[in-house]
Amino acid sequence: MKALLLRTDSFGIEDLDMPELLPGQALVKISAAALNRRDQWIREGMYPKIVLPAQLGSDGCGVVEKVAEASNEYLLGKRMVINPNNGWGTHPSVQLRDYHILGMPTKGTLAEYLAIDVDRLHEAPAFLSDEEAGALPLAGLTAYNAIVNKGGLSASKKVLISGVGGGVAQMALQFGLAAGAKCWVSSGKAHVIEQCVALGAQAGADYKDAEAMKQMAKAAGGFDIIIDSAGGKGMNDLIMMLAPGGSLVFYGATVGNTQEINLRYMFWNQLSLKGSTMGSDADFRNMLAFVETHKIEPVVDQVFSLDDAASAFERMKSGQHFGKIVVKP
Repeated sequence: MKALLLRTDSFGIEDLDMPELLPGQALVKISAAALNRRDQWIREGMYPKIVLPAQLGSDGCGVVEKVAEASNEYLLGKRMVINPNNGWGTHPSVQLRDYHILGMPTKGTLAEYLAIDVDRLHEAPAFLSDEEAGALPLAGLTAYNAIVNKGGLSASKKVLISGVGGGVAQMALQFGLAAGAKCWVSSGKAHVIEQCVALGAQAGADYKDAEAMKQMAKAAGGFDIIIDSAGGKGMNDLIMMLAPGGSLVFYGATVGNTQEINLRYMFWNQLSLKGSTMGSDADFRNMLAFVETHKIEPVVDQVFSLDDAASAFERMKSGQHFGKIVVKP
């Protein structure tokens, strides 16, 4: 089979032996996989605890072609999405120390076939295409935990999605809109803001324009939930945009740690600052149910063949995409 492998001195398609199934596993023929920034960071050596060679890819949708035990034969022929969690544990809101995400160090979805534990497989929502289903898992799970669990999403909330160019942020926007919340966005790219408004956002502002951000927050009357992945010095500015009792939920710190937090403003206004990483296996099931109930279709940017996967990575690196970048074997 073909797979995309990252080695210390190369990055490209290689011919590998078919995966051998271990007890409790199924062989999935991948129909569509999607890239995440995690994949690009690993490629650039900017991710912790990199193990090479790596078969990247945390998102995937495919059809079960083989199972290790007869008791799992009911899965044969079914179209499944793959839960990217590995070893979350039993705590509902915090992962174990040895938790990791599919695609490194375990073999990921950027391949023609993948051997995967059957408890990682869930039937793909029938209304989604292979490309949409393949784009859902990691971004959907991360966004769900952040905006629903940590943010307390409801129809009465006013939500700001900060830095809405990424897949998780865009899924958070779609979840917020599906729940009936009023949503605003920020981005450094005007075309991204325009596309988010077309999806249903109230308005947007350039996060590099401090005055525009303040005016947007003022017009909204403050935000009940802010979802952010950047961190850095802008985090304190976001805190100041929260309405009393509001929550700032962050699932990354791509521009680094913040040097200052206005604690007086936080305690006086009863604000919450919450970290969020991925989500539990129960969260994954709940996310799929939420998507099914609201018929949410992940936004797909472009589709590349597995043979041209390097171009998909270049597309991600360029930052010009809107929606998920999908690779099809």
